[in-house]
Amino acid sequence: MEENILGEKIAEGKTKIVYSTRENDKVILRFKDDITALDGKKHDTINGKGKINAEVSAKLFHLLEKNRIPTHFISLIGPATMKVRKLKMIPVEVVCRNIAAGHLVKNYPFFTKGEKLKKPLIEFYLKDDKLHDPLLSEEHLIAFNLMNKNEVQKIKNITRKANRILSKFMNKLGLQLVDFKLEFGRDSRGRLRIGDELNIDCMRLWKKDTGESLDKDVYRSGESLEKVSRVYDESYKLIVGRCK
Repeated sequence: MEENILGEKIAEGKTKIVYSTRENDKVILRFKDDITALDGKKHDTINGKGKINAEVSAKLFHLLEKNRIPTHFISLIGPATMKVRKLKMIPVEVVCRNIAAGHLVKNYPFFTKGEKLKKPLIEFYLKDDKLHDPLLSEEHLIAFNLMNKNEVQKIKNITRKANRILSKFMNKLGLQLVDFKLEFGRDSRGRLRIGDELNIDCMRLWKKDTGESLDKDVYRSGESLEKVSRVYDESYKLIVGRCK
């Protein structure tokens, strides 16, 4: 049944395929079992990862929509498959950091890993693997015609609100939301919406009691695929609330 609603392939990335539908303003996202790191240089597959990422994204997008944050999500329509609004994506990754980790610790001498930031830090990166996703200032965003001044402020406001909602949700699960990445696009009316995905690939989650990572850092650090799979399964069960 799922195959019958897929139109032609519009695009394919490292972890997702986009298909057209009979409705011009909607598309289908199919999540692959691929897992990548280091701008795609590290690449493996994990059975069932596509289903995990699709269902976690659906859960978190629904949570945001319930709290009046616009996203592209419409519904889950099959294993590893979502129906979403068609957006003109902005090639910028918006990162929100609550606790020092990753690039913030590696590239700057101001924080130590695990240090809680005085207030959430929002960063912008150009989405381009070949250029290693360079950091952008707000003036870059406007000068490069990626966003206008009002859109920059609106995206920051949406990101801060999403951070409050997601942090509260994860806290109830016994998890710290260390940081996360959002991508935005404009719908057919020009309205900004969160698009792409929102799952374990896009955020750092640490257990509050042990500090253990329940995210893609386990893969980045070189752990076995068996361990990575167990981590994704555990995060899935916590966030979605059922076994895979």
